[in-house]
Amino acid sequence: MAIKTAEEYHRVLKYFPPMAEPSFETPEMMDLVWGGRWGADSEVGTLKVVLMRRPSDEMKAITMDKWDDEIGAIVGENYSWYWRSTKEPDLAKMQEQHDNYANILRQEGVQVIYLEDSEIPMDHGTQYINTRDMGFAVPGGFICSRMAPRMRKGEERVVSAKVASLGMPILRTINGTGTVEGGNFALISPKYAAIGYSQRTNLEGIRQVKEILEPLGIELITVPMTGYALHIDGAFTMVDVDKALVNVTKLPYFFLEKLKEIGIEPIEADPNDEWFSCNCLQLRPGKIIMCNGTDRTIERLNKRGVEVIQIPYDEIMNGGGGLHCTTLPLMREYIG
Repeated sequence: MAIKTAEEYHRVLKYFPPMAEPSFETPEMMDLVWGGRWGADSEVGTLKVVLMRRPSDEMKAITMDKWDDEIGAIVGENYSWYWRSTKEPDLAKMQEQHDNYANILRQEGVQVIYLEDSEIPMDHGTQYINTRDMGFAVPGGFICSRMAPRMRKGEERVVSAKVASLGMPILRTINGTGTVEGGNFALISPKYAAIGYSQRTNLEGIRQVKEILEPLGIELITVPMTGYALHIDGAFTMVDVDKALVNVTKLPYFFLEKLKEIGIEPIEADPNDEWFSCNCLQLRPGKIIMCNGTDRTIERLNKRGVEVIQIPYDEIMNGGGGLHCTTLPLMREYIG
């Protein structure tokens, strides 16, 4: 409608005023524009929707004739993927364990959405099972990662198309020279988040994530990872609104103290358990899923009121990723 006079302008302004508020992330606006309150404001809010990749024929490319002594892994042509095990994957066992995990999620009321065969490049798709690294949910939507190693570049396009097809808003795609992987990000509470600084997530990527979180009122804590650690999800994860599971040998002192300062009780993973104790998935406040091999840590969690479902996942973990790595939450109930 062409506006020709001041009178017409004021009449239009009266009936069609610009609306900056309520803000994008409010339930009212999310329901109106996006059909639901996508994203999450914590790691422990009741889990509603996840994105996963059921292992399929792409795993058949992993054969022992591709073993590389120098790397100590089975490696794809032109270093397009790697498999950190001394044996080929047992696809039937991988599928059985993955299906059992997905069925438990469904029993807990979670909608499980899959990346299908037609959506991924089968010639180098062995890493697509680790959906967590592709991005992460924050209040109001999704931040799409920019993967660090060449072998995983391209996953960004696949996950962006999938998330957009679901109607979930994409708030940012990490660009320029920034690198960020979802396994390096954790929402501590509606006011705080942590991001691991490592070879997989650089300072430029962290800067871009901070730009998104600042308008949401979330303080981003940068946590330098020790040694050659890739992701923070191997050392830290929330298990309740005020409790976190931590591997104190892999986290800096200042971060452990910061957790206490903001009211988070750290529960130390038992050092005699497997490396993947912290690589678990939260179902709701005080209830998580963990892999077998974590019995001592589970005892510690139970004593602090955290309920744990324990499942076999060893064949999938032969590839280097655990429960947290293979699950990308897209929607949780908000706790703030």
